[in-house]
Amino acid sequence: MSEAMIEIASEAAMLAFGRTLGRLLERGDLVALSGDLGAGKTVLARGMLAGLGFDGEVTSPSYALVHPYDAPDVRLPVSHVDLYRLGDPAALVELGLGEARSYGALIVEWPERAGAAFVADALHVRIERDGPSARRLTVAVPRSWEGRWPRR
Repeated sequence: MSEAMIEIASEAAMLAFGRTLGRLLERGDLVALSGDLGAGKTVLARGMLAGLGFDGEVTSPSYALVHPYDAPDVRLPVSHVDLYRLGDPAALVELGLGEARSYGALIVEWPERAGAAFVADALHVRIERDGPSARRLTVAVPRSWEGRWPRR
């Protein structure tokens, strides 16, 4: 697994980076988004969904835990997941995320609540504040992304 550091200057730049990632998503991918509350996880997910072709409103699935997006709204089925309220990693089975990942992709906020095994092969993006609107992203790029990772 390789690592990349990316400086993001604004919310618009975060959305643009997300669109780039969304265009690269393939079936079976899991993108794990970590960071403090308000760091920009949902903004990045919004950009990824736009890159998949979704042009509607994207909100955090904090209460529902999972928001699925399917064709024709997106080119690839994807589930946007927020595990902030997940009390027990064993509850992941009930959410059906393994099945969702088998036919589409997952964008997961707060992946650390699921345990290391769940995100072992994920593209992991850690978002940290670097000023009022700037962010620093640390990205762990798994082997499955090596041929398609966007070089910046």
